[in-house]
Amino acid sequence: MTNTPIIEAQHIGKEVTLGQETLTILEGISLQVKRGETVALLGASGSGKSTLLGLLAGLDLPSDGEILIEGQPLSGLDEEGRALLRARHVGFVFQSFLLLPTLTALENVMLPAELQGERDSEARARELLGKVGLGERMNHLPSRLSGGEQQRVAIARAFMSRPSLLLADEPTGNLDSRTGERIIDLLFELNREQGTTLLVVTHDSQLAARCERRLVMNAGRLQESAA
Repeated sequence: MTNTPIIEAQHIGKEVTLGQETLTILEGISLQVKRGETVALLGASGSGKSTLLGLLAGLDLPSDGEILIEGQPLSGLDEEGRALLRARHVGFVFQSFLLLPTLTALENVMLPAELQGERDSEARARELLGKVGLGERMNHLPSRLSGGEQQRVAIARAFMSRPSLLLADEPTGNLDSRTGERIIDLLFELNREQGTTLLVVTHDSQLAARCERRLVMNAGRLQESAA
């Protein structure tokens, strides 16, 4: 197994311009995440956590520095190239689920494989929905699913392409505590089964405590937590 970090950020910064003003969102951030590691990213609202996660996923580019996924620098790729790299290696769970409302749970989970031109994706999608406890709900549209059920569909979808890296933005943020506990258990179960590296933005102390490492964002800067 290679010792190359699955994801690495080298001195990255992010600035945005609002009118005549330039705001620094992230500054001088460097980190490495090893293969199979579980990492929690903590910090107050507005500290830059979600911005950093989006950059690490290649959804946006930093103003400064470099990000590498599986040793591949993102700066050398155009938008299509970054999308292909994400499709091969990265799963993403959004706080707002982002399920397509006109597709059933099964169709939403199948979508990443369908976009990659994979055949026989339905059997795997059914298996994943069974793992997340939605075997009886897979033909329901998102509007007929609870928030917790929609989040489980989103997690199944994220694991559909067998990602080597899963990035999750507040995966329990919209859920009650009992449902949140089930989602946490599910994330770590799938992490163990598939060896997927997990990097999660969270305010959930229970979720953070389950991770091997905790990083804290503070006003756009990153520090390791000793706790």
